Amino acid sequence: MIQIGNAPEHWGFNKKRFLDLSWLWKTDNTIFISMVEVTEKRKGYFKDLIQAIEGDGFKVSVPTPLGLMEGILGKWGFTPRLENDEQLGPVEIWESPEQVAA
Repeated sequence: MIQIGNAPEHWGFNKKRFLDLSWLWKTDNTIFISMVEVTEKRKGYFKDLIQAIEGDGFKVSVPTPLGLMEGILGKWGFTPRLENDEQLGPVEIWESPEQVAA
């Protein structure tokens, strides 16, 4: 788990931009944006985070986005797919356009 302040500084994943309850998960070369909430909406913090993660060569995946997050991801070209988790069963994972095209 990657908590606030434990990511590379240039990702901007810090207390100024994200609430303490936010966290990421790293598996191999994929960063899962599991739970994030920005301190100020419409400032581009979430988009900056995704671009910084991808700029470092990681894939970005978002498991089961809700409400506003799903709309944002759809607007940016992310697409959903189902993945079967051993414990949870089918889980919807949204993937960035570059990842989907690969």
